[in-house]
Amino acid sequence: MKRFRISAALLSAALLISLFSGCRRTQTPPDTGSQPSASQPGAEDSSTRPGGAEDQYLPNVMFLSGPTGVGAAKLMADSEEADSPCLGSVTIAAANDEVTAALNSGEADIAAVATNMAANLYNKTDGKITMLAVNTLGVLYILEKGDSVQRMADLRGRTLYAPSNARGANPEFILSHLLLQNGVDPGEVEIEWRTPQEITTAMVSGESGVCMLPVPAATALLLKDEGVRQALDLSEEWDSVSGTPLAMGCLVARTDFLREHPEAAERFLEQYRASIDYMRDPENLEEAAQLAARYEITASAAIAGAAIPQCNLTFITGEEMRDTIQNYYTVLMAADPVSIGGSLPYDDFYYIP
Repeated sequence: MKRFRISAALLSAALLISLFSGCRRTQTPPDTGSQPSASQPGAEDSSTRPGGAEDQYLPNVMFLSGPTGVGAAKLMADSEEADSPCLGSVTIAAANDEVTAALNSGEADIAAVATNMAANLYNKTDGKITMLAVNTLGVLYILEKGDSVQRMADLRGRTLYAPSNARGANPEFILSHLLLQNGVDPGEVEIEWRTPQEITTAMVSGESGVCMLPVPAATALLLKDEGVRQALDLSEEWDSVSGTPLAMGCLVARTDFLREHPEAAERFLEQYRASIDYMRDPENLEEAAQLAARYEITASAAIAGAAIPQCNLTFITGEEMRDTIQNYYTVLMAADPVSIGGSLPYDDFYYIP
């Protein structure tokens, strides 16, 4: 797990002029005549907020390495390099469990997690987690060293390498659903759960093999061994049987944070949207790749450069977010209720200002 603790004393000077300036956002405050003092009813202790203003609260955030974290790289750079930071602490985590623990403890205010994990958290905490946005669509691929897999049914009777951190998460449930929809009992596919590094080694060293990987791990394997090919795009497979977007990654926040710091939440979403827009713009690909590698969201800039166009970065909020993810959750619920914590989240799960 990589941590970047950001404080004003450690920041460098100005940010280079770019398409994104969310962290340097300026506002003209309304003329209210006076500002509430700390002694007034409802006033909060200003010692935890620069300047003592609610609008200046800096949220503590966590992002996963890999596709769900890629969209935040520009925001992280701007916060680190600007005169005034946008964020409090920033943590790059390797697994959903690290993020959920930080949310549960209050160490993190906002985090990027897998969408099924978001529903699980909501159900297990009695609504103490709220979804802010869908940030990543489908990023899963079936790769093969050979030419025998042309459709999902071709996986019947095969051994499939899959990343161990995908077990019990979106990828496992997606794979099972797609197999069933294509007439294959998931039990007919032998899954070997391994780390991405172990999968890469097995695929490169063998004369044949089949694996399921997300980008950028899939991209890294394709770059390392030209004998490996992309056999199936699971986003396309999902679209063909489900009729709903494959929404794999999202932003969530502690419900208490949203209640206590609504302005900070809105400011963060504005800045994060701009970061997503920057990172997915083809004209910014070279710098975006450098940023993803700089914050160890991907292993290298070369891998990031090849992977970012396949990361399916998005920013879906409000009622569109609710409708998109509810459709996805309905499919997961029918496939395996455990995948989303046993029940569909209520409407209060969705952040719709």
